[in-house]
Amino acid sequence: MSRRTFLTQSAGLLAGAVLGRSAWSDEPARDLKLATFRFDVTPPKGHSLCGGWITPVQNVETPLQAIGLVILGAGQPIVLCAVDWTGLLNSAHVEFRKALAAGAGTTPDRVAVQCVHPHDAPFACLDAQKIVAQHPELPAIVDVEFFGQLLKTGQDAVAAAIPHARPLTHIATAKAPVKEVAANRRILGPDGRVKTMRGSSCADPALRAEPEGLIDPDLRTIAFYSGDERIVACHYYACHPMSHYGKGQVSPDFCGLARQLQQEAEPGCTHLYFNGCGGNVAAGKYNDGTPAMRPVLRDRILAGMQASLALLKPEPIQSVSWSTCEILPGPAAAWSADAIRKQIADSTQPVVARNRPAYTVAWLDRCAAGGPPIVLSGLHLNGASVLHLPAESFIEYQLRAQQLGTGRFVACAAYGDGGPWYIPTKEAYPLGGYEVSVAWCDAGVDDVLTLGIKKLLNLA
Repeated sequence: MSRRTFLTQSAGLLAGAVLGRSAWSDEPARDLKLATFRFDVTPPKGHSLCGGWITPVQNVETPLQAIGLVILGAGQPIVLCAVDWTGLLNSAHVEFRKALAAGAGTTPDRVAVQCVHPHDAPFACLDAQKIVAQHPELPAIVDVEFFGQLLKTGQDAVAAAIPHARPLTHIATAKAPVKEVAANRRILGPDGRVKTMRGSSCADPALRAEPEGLIDPDLRTIAFYSGDERIVACHYYACHPMSHYGKGQVSPDFCGLARQLQQEAEPGCTHLYFNGCGGNVAAGKYNDGTPAMRPVLRDRILAGMQASLALLKPEPIQSVSWSTCEILPGPAAAWSADAIRKQIADSTQPVVARNRPAYTVAWLDRCAAGGPPIVLSGLHLNGASVLHLPAESFIEYQLRAQQLGTGRFVACAAYGDGGPWYIPTKEAYPLGGYEVSVAWCDAGVDDVLTLGIKKLLNLA
């Protein structure tokens, strides 16, 4: 869709945000096949981690991976991929999807790429990189040459997987609670506004004693079978996945490590982990930030995976559908690209106050240019749906999707296109807090994302 067409179709639909075309395709479920792929996405020594404002790569504790699947036989190929990176934003996300699409022989709108969001990992935005590159004293956000090589590796990995696709006959769904990992990190004061944040780790006993708050306690699993054999299991859970970070030790952290242990326990089945809508959810209630807590949190996620896997009951695949919806949420009026560029150019500012704002400018520039839009997508098999959502969406969107999809098994994978950064609900904006302070969109994002979710579920 051209920029002009997108804007014409979107104009006047929602104040502060626009929504473009959507599509729903029902495909005959005949002669389905499934291929799996994985490739290494570990950054080289010295590469920036989390955008350049923490210690860069010193050592690799555990390599980072991109793991995915390709569904063949339901129209053009469908690709799902989970990447052990902090994020892929704006054109970096677009280019990643294009590369995997080329490998699978499909179109980018039939590719969903989501990040797991550990922080000792790359936070890739090619557009923000162009901005900081104007200031040689700043650390690179992403090594552009490394990123380009990675795209070629990913494209080749997908293409090499296709000839080894296996018949896809059954799916199964289940969910199980994860205990003592997730808690809402926005702590409200007597006036109802956010008084403080309980982050990914917290050493304050008073904050850790605060109630767990709003979360989704369940880990959901959607598994794919070839006859009687389970060949892929996708796991979904909403929580910031950081136990500790910032010392240059590359790791997929406790969620990625749990996936790895389950993979070792069941080598014949490819396991993928997708982070749900955890923008306002973290482990701080249960995590004091010491290295000893990483394996504890890992094992709690692993227990949830294993409990969910034990409840799976395969059923023949009767229907396959793929849905998409394009959105472009409007930026908040408080952000001025010109003012932020001056801040980035100010050499007296610390790196975090220069590199991070480059992500803001990248989003503002994208909105000013009218796109490209964010592509939301949904995969629907029998009575199950998995929705692929952007950025650091609040947990309310995941719970809302499950409520809207009454009668269906709904799983959410967030941390897709990270351009908007945080995506709070409209009710959260007047309450303040860290997440609202770094949300590039205005409150209109709630209406547009909610309508997008409805369209993905064929409800609007």
